[in-house]
Amino acid sequence: MATDHIRYDVLARDALRGVLRRVMTDAAEHGLPGDHHFFITFLSTAEGVKLSPRLIAQYPEEMTIILQHQFWDLVVTEDRFEVGLSFGGIPERLVVPFNAIKSFFDPSVQFGLQFETSDAVAASSPAETPAARDPALPVPVGTKNPTKSDSKDEAAAKSVDGAEIVRLDRFRKK
Repeated sequence: MATDHIRYDVLARDALRGVLRRVMTDAAEHGLPGDHHFFITFLSTAEGVKLSPRLIAQYPEEMTIILQHQFWDLVVTEDRFEVGLSFGGIPERLVVPFNAIKSFFDPSVQFGLQFETSDAVAASSPAETPAARDPALPVPVGTKNPTKSDSKDEAAAKSVDGAEIVRLDRFRKK
């Protein structure tokens, strides 16, 4: 098997994270246009994630936030975003690195991205991270409910709500 010195998997992942960064930057500068809103799921214990102890206790593994009507001070940098949200009437400031994000979904247009987060998992729990795991690979999602992958041996493509989810590693030589 030939060695991929170019690392197309990393280039594709970074390009799709660039889409996410661009959309978030536009939302920070101009607000959300029309009916657009975002569901963002991330690993709560990944390196660089900053949550209050209360939120970490409530969401010890992963957390999904919705950016729609009530968020403030959205700041986007090259490697993360920061946002103010209210949880149970208590304002919180969240810091989320892009490499901690598992999925991004905009239900107004049925667009989503799903990422394997092996590069962000290392900080969360070394015992849960397989030693020979591939780098994070983005997975385009075109469905109302982004699904998380239970294993790499799962079917390369499946249908959810009539939309096909295609994993990029389906096209890589193993």
